[in-house]
Amino acid sequence: MSVPRTAAHELPPEELAYRFQSGRLCLDFVATVGERWRRSFERLRTPEDLSGWFVSAALLDDRVVDVRPRELREARVLREAIYRLAKGAASSAADPADIEVLNRYAVKPALAPQLTPRRELSWIFKRPVEAALSTIARDAIDLLAGPLAGRVRECGRPDCALLFVDTSRAGRRRWCSMETCGNKAKTSAYRARRRAAANEGDAG
Repeated sequence: MSVPRTAAHELPPEELAYRFQSGRLCLDFVATVGERWRRSFERLRTPEDLSGWFVSAALLDDRVVDVRPRELREARVLREAIYRLAKGAASSAADPADIEVLNRYAVKPALAPQLTPRRELSWIFKRPVEAALSTIARDAIDLLAGPLAGRVRECGRPDCALLFVDTSRAGRRRWCSMETCGNKAKTSAYRARRRAAANEGDAG
């Protein structure tokens, strides 16, 4: 498993915010490591962070879930297995060890959906952390064994690299989000063209 290299105290708070723009629960979980290509920093630094992520992902409600350090370590192992399998989804090659990790969690009891009297979704569970991880693993299997496996993309912005599912009709989406990375990339390209034009003008 890759080990994040940047310490939390070196990062601004906004960098540690959870990201939910991949289009799939399992890939949102993968995104709890930021900038894998460069700084590779950990967003799940403590058991409380994992508990908070479960709540933010709407897997568990706002009740405090007591996550043990061992469960945090196990969650990271599952996350990295999903990352490697998803990143290589377009290829037939897959590490059997990663598949074994994924299957081991998926076979455990998952969160059970319930309808509340207010017609809202709620979840029941006996072991909340195990059930949440099982739900994530099952979502990964559904993605990787289904028709969207070949639509897993890596954001084209150099400082992002977030994995996402391309659900566009043409299948040519380049950015994890048009509002964030796509907008920034287009702005950068526009500024580069302006600079190039200005340089040509000066040279003339």
